[in-house]
Amino acid sequence: MYKLIAIDIDDTLINEDKEVLPSTQTALEQAVAKDVIVTLATGRAYASAKNLARQTGLNVPIITYQGALIKNLMDEKVLYERFVPKDAARKLFHYCIEHDLHVQTYIDDKLYAREENQKLIDYCALNGTPYYIEPDLAKMVEQPTPKMLIIDDPAYLDEISPILRELLGDQVHITKSKPHFLEIMHHEGTKGHALTFLADHFNCDLSETIAIGDSWNDHEMLEAAGLGVAMGNAIDALKEIADYVTLSNNEDGIKQVIEKFVLNAE
Repeated sequence: MYKLIAIDIDDTLINEDKEVLPSTQTALEQAVAKDVIVTLATGRAYASAKNLARQTGLNVPIITYQGALIKNLMDEKVLYERFVPKDAARKLFHYCIEHDLHVQTYIDDKLYAREENQKLIDYCALNGTPYYIEPDLAKMVEQPTPKMLIIDDPAYLDEISPILRELLGDQVHITKSKPHFLEIMHHEGTKGHALTFLADHFNCDLSETIAIGDSWNDHEMLEAAGLGVAMGNAIDALKEIADYVTLSNNEDGIKQVIEKFVLNAE
């Protein structure tokens, strides 16, 4: 019944040790052997996500930057790309300068920030991403970017989110991938838009797709998919909208979904 599975990476595919469990890897391979397309859908940059995808043996297009970029793993051809509108990028950058916020942008799959600080160091250690310092970040903001990201205290990010939504308008999509990461993309740069595109690309109906995630930035693809699955460690808000809640990322939740809905489905 299901032909396409989109899986978030952090706290979903990988466990708290940042590893794909061998049993999860086996389940992925078994799904692929049944002609099911397995892809990743992540907020990570393509450069960060592709290494894990290749280690996992995937060779299909993957969804990155929350859905703002879909790129083939084999030939690195771009299938879908949405950039933060220039006007919104400028407004966001100036707001961050005025309020002394750490903001980073991504140009040609490279991460740029205007200064090195602990927020940047910790973020890059978490994602295994190199970074580049550009004191004149304003000139980088003028270049096409799939995503801009603010790192700060979760409560403060919740406080400024509605302010930014009003400032930037409906031309952008604002979401959280983790409590202290506020991410800004084009309004069509969501995992839901990306899943819809990939389903069409592979000639399958959305009813034939499964989406699996743990955070609120996954909700668009869970709502778009035929089967929306929340991990056992997912936030409560995602569990509430999910069609099914599986085990946690430390308990082989992905394997359980694949066995129940793909391998053993009648």
